[in-house]
Amino acid sequence: MKILLLSVFSLFAITAIASTEPVTGGEIDIASSTINWTGKKVTGQHQGTIALKSGKLKMENGELKGGMFEVDMTTIEVTDLQGGQAKKLQGHLSSDDFFGVATHPVAKIEITKAKKTSANTYDITANATIKGITNEINFVATKDGDSISANIVIDRSKYDVKYGSGSFFDGLGDKMIYDDFELSVNLVMSK
Repeated sequence: MKILLLSVFSLFAITAIASTEPVTGGEIDIASSTINWTGKKVTGQHQGTIALKSGKLKMENGELKGGMFEVDMTTIEVTDLQGGQAKKLQGHLSSDDFFGVATHPVAKIEITKAKKTSANTYDITANATIKGITNEINFVATKDGDSISANIVIDRSKYDVKYGSGSFFDGLGDKMIYDDFELSVNLVMSK
């Protein structure tokens, strides 16, 4: 009887191992990956960069299945202004009026679902955590070789970033800053 049970167990174990898809992926190459941001207001917009802190992607048979990346909020840079103007805006974005970087130095996006929609695109559902507040977001990602890219729109008002927001303040006129900001993300896998 023991031999029969061991044989049945071994058969199930071998079948389970044979049907498991290979899981690959791993660390994101921080130096090769980029995040560009755009924030818009009634009278124009500003652009800049922000550095990746860490990240991992989960791949199965060459397809994106999940992952997570952290953003180093202390690296916010403004690229469309020069000198003192750039430093002033960077300081304001880092302040408690916006992202409260001293208290919340890291933001995170964690992929909870990746649905393949074509040969190299995915509908992504993820949790974004900014200022310690987590909300679900959705975006489209594109896989090209060892990189995953996406344009992600985030509603800052859902993360207690209220400064100049028409969602919280009336009568802002041309001083209003739109709630949505955009991240253009390119994550490159380490080789």
